[in-house]
Amino acid sequence: MSGHSKWAQIKRQKGVADARRGQLFSKLTREIIVAARHGGANPESNFRLRLAMQKARDSNMPLENIERAVKRGGGGAEASSMVEVNLEGYAPNGVAVMVEALSDNRNRTIQDIRNLFSRSGGNLAESGSVAWLFETKGVITIETEGLDAEELALLAIDAGAEDVRMEKGYVEIYTLPQNLESVRKAVEKKKPVVSAELSRVPKSTVVLGEKEAFQTLKFLDQLEDMEDVQRVFANIDYSEAVLEKLCVHA
Repeated sequence: MSGHSKWAQIKRQKGVADARRGQLFSKLTREIIVAARHGGANPESNFRLRLAMQKARDSNMPLENIERAVKRGGGGAEASSMVEVNLEGYAPNGVAVMVEALSDNRNRTIQDIRNLFSRSGGNLAESGSVAWLFETKGVITIETEGLDAEELALLAIDAGAEDVRMEKGYVEIYTLPQNLESVRKAVEKKKPVVSAELSRVPKSTVVLGEKEAFQTLKFLDQLEDMEDVQRVFANIDYSEAVLEKLCVHA
């Protein structure tokens, strides 16, 4: 199992708690608002908005909340005050990190993120110093209970998927960004997906022991919990034994 898959599995287990405290819905709402502001309120002609709305539906966000966010984004001032902030750095133990944030105060957000990196033993880096370690891919996740995973993998590849990784209980399908929607539609004929999104997938990973993995994942969780932070990507990896212990504590 890849590092990307392992961290995704832990985050999926945490997802219910995140949604319960409203944090996830707040971030999804913000992404929809900004996507509608910059590309228009029609999802048919706005790829970013389509993805944001679909991600919200995948996360069981109420339809009325999604529609309200689209209207707010198409209407004005709130979205125009938001700026996108993309930062790169190193977490504790040398793990490369990319941070995507949306903020109404760029300087405050950068300083808050910088302070967290510093307190945790990491550091922010210059633009471009970490980005080359990642590549943008479409990532589709499907639970395989009741399915023939190999048949699903062949279906995805026939639909244009680049790679399929069969994990315990689910399948991760990787696509070129432009093929994400078409591959999703193809595999959904078999079963609804857990998630489908554009992600920054690491080209190589840093393998950590148990203590180091706990320390770094705690930092990544704190980073994701920051109000302005939308998404965090890291090239962390660890053994299956460590994964089992981490999942217990998720």
